[in-house]
Amino acid sequence: SGEWVVAADADTTIRVLYLHGGGFVSGCGGYYLAMAAHLSAAAHCAVLLLDYRLAPEHPFPAAIEDSVRSFESMVTAGPNGSTQAESCFIAGDSAGGGLTLSTLLALRDRLRPLPQGGIALSAFADLTLTGESLRSQESSDPIMSPRCLPQFVGHYLGDADPKNPYASPIYADYTGIPPLLLQVGEHEIIRTDSVLAAAKARSCGVDTTLEIWPGMFHVFPSHEPLLPEGEQAIEHMAAFIRRHKSTA
Repeated sequence: SGEWVVAADADTTIRVLYLHGGGFVSGCGGYYLAMAAHLSAAAHCAVLLLDYRLAPEHPFPAAIEDSVRSFESMVTAGPNGSTQAESCFIAGDSAGGGLTLSTLLALRDRLRPLPQGGIALSAFADLTLTGESLRSQESSDPIMSPRCLPQFVGHYLGDADPKNPYASPIYADYTGIPPLLLQVGEHEIIRTDSVLAAAKARSCGVDTTLEIWPGMFHVFPSHEPLLPEGEQAIEHMAAFIRRHKSTA
């Protein structure tokens, strides 16, 4: 299920599928209504907040299947019914940021139409939990504790291999993936996930922008009414959408 967020002057043929965070086990799209509204206004686009199925009841790869299906339906149906999209993007934060990358990979591997770009905020993209920042930032991330991550991974993956590229997109081959914008805070325990994913994408020839925001923490753009940096980050997302949307 999902909910459309559309600013008054938005172009509903420009659509963003947004995948929420919550460690694959919690969260919902409704938490992001304010941020989606600001992104819709800034980028003049329609935003679809998806409630994908959660673990442990629906483990890997259920969330990816839901995201693929929702993206494909979003291409042909918008907030006003069955109208074809001119430009589509996939975005998400934390677990939803990793899911953004996994969904792009799944669409490519299935030879399905791809969006114009992907936006991953504070992506949880290494489920092996071996990133350097898990140790170096353990005490400085006010939002996320390393102690909860093994539980998230266990519930989501079950017996699946954490090095599966759909589970941990830092291990993926990004050949043929559309442009990416990755935003992450300096003081995140999973900062390394974004750094490694960006490096892998660049090595495969993908137009990749990595922004490491000084002094910021996990999914800081969702706190944008309180943070000027959050507001700036959303403007960067909007600029990315404007830059890569179809001009046909």
